[in-house]
Amino acid sequence: MADQFDLVVVGGGPGGYVAAIRASQLKMKVALVERENLGGICLNWGCIPTKALLRASEINHLLHSLDAYGFAADNIRFDFQKVVKRSRAVAGQLSSGVKGLMKKNKVTVYDGHAKLAGQGKLSVLKDGKAVAELQAKNIILATGARARVLPGMEPDGKLIWSYREALVPDAMPKSLIVIGSGAIGSEFASFYLNMGAQVTLIEVMDRILPVEDAEISAFVQKSFAKQKMNLLTSAKIGTVKKNADSVTVTVEAGGKTQEITADRLISAVGIVGNVEDLGLESTKVKVERTHIVIDEMCRTGEPGLYAIGDVAGAPWLAHKASHEAIICVEHIAGLDPHPLEALNIPGCTYCRPQVASVGLTEAKAKEAGHEVRVGRFPFIGNGKAIALGEPEGLVKTVFDAKTGELLGAHMVGPEVTEMIQGYTVARTLETTEAELMHTVFPHPTVSETMHEAVLDAFGRVIHI
Repeated sequence: MADQFDLVVVGGGPGGYVAAIRASQLKMKVALVERENLGGICLNWGCIPTKALLRASEINHLLHSLDAYGFAADNIRFDFQKVVKRSRAVAGQLSSGVKGLMKKNKVTVYDGHAKLAGQGKLSVLKDGKAVAELQAKNIILATGARARVLPGMEPDGKLIWSYREALVPDAMPKSLIVIGSGAIGSEFASFYLNMGAQVTLIEVMDRILPVEDAEISAFVQKSFAKQKMNLLTSAKIGTVKKNADSVTVTVEAGGKTQEITADRLISAVGIVGNVEDLGLESTKVKVERTHIVIDEMCRTGEPGLYAIGDVAGAPWLAHKASHEAIICVEHIAGLDPHPLEALNIPGCTYCRPQVASVGLTEAKAKEAGHEVRVGRFPFIGNGKAIALGEPEGLVKTVFDAKTGELLGAHMVGPEVTEMIQGYTVARTLETTEAELMHTVFPHPTVSETMHEAVLDAFGRVIHI
């Protein structure tokens, strides 16, 4: 006999476990199937452990900048294995926390791989053997994604790394090549650079962080170069040669071809949805470019089957997955949730300097037919930023000139990932420039740059 549930969630990441908890709150009998670690890639091998590593690199940078604050210290050093160990401990603590949340919310957790076995039916497999049969009226697929692997750059655990190997290296490399300058590539490049490695960042597009506003990308590119990072854009990768204890990459960029050799190479060239071996071939589910096609309520083409998070397409962000989980479960429960507005999902990159954005870039706003008003405010005009010794940064706002709608906001500088939510709330509430200008920002704070960037768009900036 199959175990009966109201809802079965496949995948225990930030989409899956949130869906399970919300369903339990709505009095559903819920099961969750996870084949590896509760918390998923984000908590165990992505968002959380990378931030722990990046925190260590920020501290290392600060310790080597003590003179600017009137301090002096000799023989500054770090134990790289302790840095990695702390990162893993942080991930482990939070994974245990998710386990506790499942117990608290009376979610039945199955350890194994789930595969569809007919409408409303799932088989749970462990080591190739069936360990459970589940049945539910509704099933949510939250199976996530994995790193895209390019031919010739297959991770081997030693010389060529994916994000997993980059999180737990045996030793600190002296030199590193990172291919791909999206959030993952830029974060790892920044971490290893600030820990003392020589880093080359290679991007096929004409600028790094290509999804960000062009002005912000240029700011980060200039900052990385100032930090002595080697940057190659509009680059074409030729051969990748593995040596005894190094990697040599042939790159064509800037009208010339060169060979670059480094201790290790990180491939960060995108992700692939985990859609294999789920039994989708016997359903009406549509898969495009390795991602499941869904509607605004996360429904697939198969009745009773839903998909959320990375497996359901861009943006590939944990908070997007969690929000989709709430929408999906509340729809199943017969409530009336608001569809997710993709342009109200903030994006954050935790390199140094940090990058955060929400809404349309200036270029995208113009492409969409808006007449725009753009405001900018540099951190050098902000008292708190100067007092912190962090005067390098920029806030940029994009408004519709006719309606005053905040179309987009783009930030670069220290802790902007904590500040972007102010603009995200503004967009969610459909705030115009009037409300933002009338909002009182506390002084002295770095957040005042957000106010000034709004004022600048309308010719009312004060401090620059």
